[in-house]
Amino acid sequence: MNDHPIKVLLVDDDEDDYILIRDWLNEFQLGSCELEWLDNYQIAKTAIASLRHNIYLFDYRLGAENGLELLQFSIECGCSSPIILLTGRGDRDIDIEAMKAGAADYLEKSQLNAPLLERSIRYALERKQAEQKIREQAELLDVATDAIFVRDLDNKISYWNKAAERLYECPKIQAIGRNTAEIWQEKQVSAIKSALDTLIQNGSWEGELYQTIKGREIIVESRWTLLKEYEGKAQSILVVNTDITQKKLLESQFLRAQRLESIGTLSSGIAHDLNNVLAPILMTAQLLESQLQDERSKRLLPILINNAKRGANLVKQVLSFTRGMEGDRILVQPEPLINEIKQVIKETFPKTIQVSEEIRQNLWMIKGDATQLHQVMMNLCVNARDAMPNGGRLTIGAQNFTVDENYAQMHLDAKVGSYIMISVADTGIGISPEVLDRVFEPFFTTKELGKGTGLGLSTVLGIVKSHNGFINVQSDINRGSKFKVYLPAQEIKEISEEVERDFPSGEGELILVVDDEDSIRDITKKSLESYNYKAITASDGIEAIALYAEHQNEISVVLTDVVMPIMDGLTTIRTLQKINPQVKIIAVSGLVSNDKINAIAEVGIKAFLSKPYTATQLLQTIGNVINSN
Repeated sequence: MNDHPIKVLLVDDDEDDYILIRDWLNEFQLGSCELEWLDNYQIAKTAIASLRHNIYLFDYRLGAENGLELLQFSIECGCSSPIILLTGRGDRDIDIEAMKAGAADYLEKSQLNAPLLERSIRYALERKQAEQKIREQAELLDVATDAIFVRDLDNKISYWNKAAERLYECPKIQAIGRNTAEIWQEKQVSAIKSALDTLIQNGSWEGELYQTIKGREIIVESRWTLLKEYEGKAQSILVVNTDITQKKLLESQFLRAQRLESIGTLSSGIAHDLNNVLAPILMTAQLLESQLQDERSKRLLPILINNAKRGANLVKQVLSFTRGMEGDRILVQPEPLINEIKQVIKETFPKTIQVSEEIRQNLWMIKGDATQLHQVMMNLCVNARDAMPNGGRLTIGAQNFTVDENYAQMHLDAKVGSYIMISVADTGIGISPEVLDRVFEPFFTTKELGKGTGLGLSTVLGIVKSHNGFINVQSDINRGSKFKVYLPAQEIKEISEEVERDFPSGEGELILVVDDEDSIRDITKKSLESYNYKAITASDGIEAIALYAEHQNEISVVLTDVVMPIMDGLTTIRTLQKINPQVKIIAVSGLVSNDKINAIAEVGIKAFLSKPYTATQLLQTIGNVINSN
């Protein structure tokens, strides 16, 4: 079969059988053979353990021992070469037991001849080569970044690569043999049925699927190929899934921005025409007011004038959305602006609403229109009030915030630079996901008829955009909402110098970065190396533990995500602490619920970072942890 001789080990206590098999091997056409014969069970075990033979022939009867036991020993010590069991008499039970134990073949000596032995050895070696190719192909598939798996038409999984383990948070050993519905749920069952029909008809299908994994929703670009036969199955499906959740989120943000821009262009034209209609109505009404004498007309004119003014104010709000209504831009201090809003709230909002603040010291300044910024905050606070009809807590916050390249890549409207982040949070009814995507559209409102025009948040967006800022919204049903407004801070040279002093470079310390997201691992590693740290990365908890065990004496800090597949962050942290109780760990998570933070605090970590984090936040946190006792 190749230029190298086939090394054969025969374990048999009958010399006549040895001589017979030796002569047969010399007649083989498959290539030259080197035969080693052993008639002692214990010596044979030593030879097998050396793993230097291509094929093994074991006699079933070996004195007090038997070849089946030797077969089991061979597999336990890592032997991967084919093993053929020989016996003096046929026994179906032994045959079945041998094949279950891993024998390549089972031959009865009374019927054995040279062609039969050659055929058995040939098939065994060819099968081994085929299996080796399959393993090599599987290893290549494990390197792929796409989730690749094979399932039958009943959705039972028969192959599962490493990327599938990461995407679906399910190790291979748990996935094989299970139904896909046990690992994730398809949100569009009718689409799956249609896809299956197309697959059966055309042999392939591709499209987008919406799936839920342990409460987490993902979107995958899925490609199916019908396999006529796979591991004995008449028909199976090869599936390649690419996670496009983040891509679709960015596309959604882009489309929403385009939609708002289109609505803004349309609204601007309508507002211009409405102004032309309302102006003569208002002027004529005011002129008639001074000329009419009868009381009935005088009573009707104020109604006309007030409604014309109301229409004009609506037009102003539309223009505020579309153009931001450029006004005089001056340096504005955030604290007095917030204090003024707080005073209005305390005097006008129901007493059932508690007002608190989270204002950081030494806030930078904003270059903007104070009146418009007041309108932004007032609109957000009024919305928060309306979301809490039975009372609750309204929290106003402000802090300095620096957007770096990492943060800007995750937020479509954000640009690198210094910002003031002003937040308004409530504990109200929350906003549903389908509504959240439309809250900034003009005239869109969930309020009852007559209680809102739908222009409040669109006006906020228009003003913020005109100040070159952006807005983020977080909301949970029945838990409340939080609007974060980011406004560019006035560029002051001393600010960057202060940041440089506060966050000095490292001194070559080694940081272990653990995260299942490739992009986060890469940019965190680059940021650390840019500031004179060294970094090694792990994609999951198991890899992190192996790296820490290898580099324990070199690693200064472990930076680990909390939510990861295979082994989650909390388990990883506890395992690292068993290896070294003094290990310094920083936990990272995009989930910042109180329960999660409490669970992290209980395991004794040194610090917590919330995703997304800037390079400055990363460096500050690592510096504090390294210098802590």
